[in-house]
Amino acid sequence: MVSLFWQIALTAIGFLSTIYFARTVGASILGSYYLFLAYYGIIGMVTDGGFGGAAVKRISEGEESNAYFSAYFALRVVFTITGVLILLALKDYFADLTDSGMFVWLLISLLVSMIAGPISSGVAGKGKMGIRNTCEGISNILRVIFQVPAVYLGYETAGLAGGMVAGIIGAAIIEFRFFDLHFVRFKWDHIKSLFIFSFWLFLTSSGVLVFSQADTIFIGYFMSNEDVGIYRVVFQFTAIAAFSSTAIRMTLWPRISHWSKTNEIRLVEESLSRAISYSLILAIPVFVGGVLLGDRLLGSFYGEDFARGYHTLIILLAVQIVNVFQYFFTMYLDALDHPQESFKVTAIGVGANILLNILLIPLIGINGAAIATLATMTLNALLAWRVLSRYITVRLEHQNLSNIMISSIVMGVLVGGYRFFIPLSNIWVTILAVVFGGMTYGLLILKFDKKVYTEMRDIVEKIGIGFVWPGWL
Repeated sequence: MVSLFWQIALTAIGFLSTIYFARTVGASILGSYYLFLAYYGIIGMVTDGGFGGAAVKRISEGEESNAYFSAYFALRVVFTITGVLILLALKDYFADLTDSGMFVWLLISLLVSMIAGPISSGVAGKGKMGIRNTCEGISNILRVIFQVPAVYLGYETAGLAGGMVAGIIGAAIIEFRFFDLHFVRFKWDHIKSLFIFSFWLFLTSSGVLVFSQADTIFIGYFMSNEDVGIYRVVFQFTAIAAFSSTAIRMTLWPRISHWSKTNEIRLVEESLSRAISYSLILAIPVFVGGVLLGDRLLGSFYGEDFARGYHTLIILLAVQIVNVFQYFFTMYLDALDHPQESFKVTAIGVGANILLNILLIPLIGINGAAIATLATMTLNALLAWRVLSRYITVRLEHQNLSNIMISSIVMGVLVGGYRFFIPLSNIWVTILAVVFGGMTYGLLILKFDKKVYTEMRDIVEKIGIGFVWPGWL
């Protein structure tokens, strides 16, 4: 619930701040910032080397946690310093970052993450996901607090990048208070253990980054920064469909690792089926609502320039549905200590993704990037499901999924009727349609699905706010 709260808060913060930035600096400046984030994500993955995920895995197992953390920190420092030196030597090849003034901020971000990353991994490895997610939320709040006045004062791309760095630093300082590991002598065996696991995890994580960032880089290469800005704003807009799955999978990772170690496979299988159901409980109705109202929402919130991303929005909302399966299947493979299998699956998807981006973006622009992501993520999900089925029984809760579909369809019919009879002439009428659709769907799913109703009621009561639960349901 802590993770879910922060995912809702982060989505709201990102949504509101992006509206301000889109209307203040425009799609082109936002495009430069999103390119910076894409490079930071990919290069940051290289400097981490996959050791962060390996450290979470080994620390979560509860054996020699301090030694594994110490080994990871040392590796992270070596990899980061080496990466920064290589970037300085190859500076001339990053003309787009240098021209926009983002290259220096890229180096600063990597150095800051060299300290903040191990702290966060240590907290996660100890199972304190509520703390980690809270600090991630604080990071994003601090980021926006710095970015908004910086953009207002005219710093534009530098203000956006500087705000991100400030958020990382602030969150790391707070997270450190809950950090209970310490440096000890470590052996080559600890490094070897991390390396064995991280090798496959690094390759798999690199593949995930291709899915999330390669389209941005290819759009920047074949098209303009304005197109990058529109595409990434639309992509961020679809994040509302994913915050429940993000909260669940961030919380589950250390638990799946522990259950795997203690051979509690039944808990692993049950958690997977419930995780998928509770993720789709939001992703499917958001897709339906986006199809019906997406064109008006983009134009009303971000400006008419962004309304031309409507068809991209529909495709990317479908991506979020497929991503539920793809991410959980590959995440479970990693947590069950089969990262090599996860990599093999992801590698096929990565190759197809790059090829489709190169072919489709020059032909149909940002819609081509979205189609490439959808096609390759679907392929990846199917392959991951096939491999995961060798180790556990993958079950879907068919009755629950049927209830989600029925509730979404009924909501779609009612919202469609709303739009047919009431013209969406301004933003408030459009927002009212969203609220109407959300309330309708929420009531329907609670009425149709008694299991969801019971579980949600129990959660509300356990966290001490049972008085807000509508007893008439």
